[in-house]
Amino acid sequence: MSTNRLLEEFTAQVRAKVVSLSHDARTPHLGSSLSCVDIIVALYDSILNVDPKNPEDPNRDRFILSKGHAVTTLYAVLAQKGFFKPELLKEFNQPGSPLPEHPSFWCVPGVEASTGSLGHGLSLGVGLALSARVQKQSFKTYVLLSDGECNEGSVWEAALLAPAHKLSNLCLIVDFNKWQATGRSQEVTALEPLEEKFASFGWGTQRIDGHDFSQILPALQACGQDSEKPLAIIADTIKGKGISFMEDDNNWHYRIPSEGELLEAYKELAV
Repeated sequence: MSTNRLLEEFTAQVRAKVVSLSHDARTPHLGSSLSCVDIIVALYDSILNVDPKNPEDPNRDRFILSKGHAVTTLYAVLAQKGFFKPELLKEFNQPGSPLPEHPSFWCVPGVEASTGSLGHGLSLGVGLALSARVQKQSFKTYVLLSDGECNEGSVWEAALLAPAHKLSNLCLIVDFNKWQATGRSQEVTALEPLEEKFASFGWGTQRIDGHDFSQILPALQACGQDSEKPLAIIADTIKGKGISFMEDDNNWHYRIPSEGELLEAYKELAV
């Protein structure tokens, strides 16, 4: 079986878990979690130098989920990869649970930052990449940013700083699902041409289909290949990806699936 086929099976399992977590815990942001599944799966399966048996290794790669409202995807992948027992997912968003609705620094092994106050993740990533440079460590830092976060000035301050310090150990991925809370991203703030904007700031850039592993993997593997520039990957994605009645429907930024919708999602995902 091909690597891509195995990854597709992995993503189906993750998407099923993400939908069930939303249903069971009565939490929203389902569409945003589904749009970034393929990217996070690719990172943890094939890219990141991380070891669930030694999650505090100082030489580990760092992953910052800046769009903290999509944390169910991160939790599902971390559980699948052995960072914590999958049974713990049943406690998601429960009182006293180590799995809050937005991630908290080291709430479970593998969660590198408290995020959810949008627009901060890239600044954190720049700081980590700079620390690696100063301490002569070899780890890389990957940051997953939502397109809506690109409305924030802090994103562009960090985007200016990274090329100035030639942080080739930094990779930014923008989950460009074309929606934010109140409407189409392009209508709320004119983001395009997004790739050209990062390039004009001095980043190496790529634009990919964020659901196609034949494009995702080579793009992520390019981090560090240019010793002079950080890498910005603009990943075109679909909000609610993988479940037909959720795809490109911004209502699923807020809606919680019913029992019937949960079962229909399982059927579509063949899990």
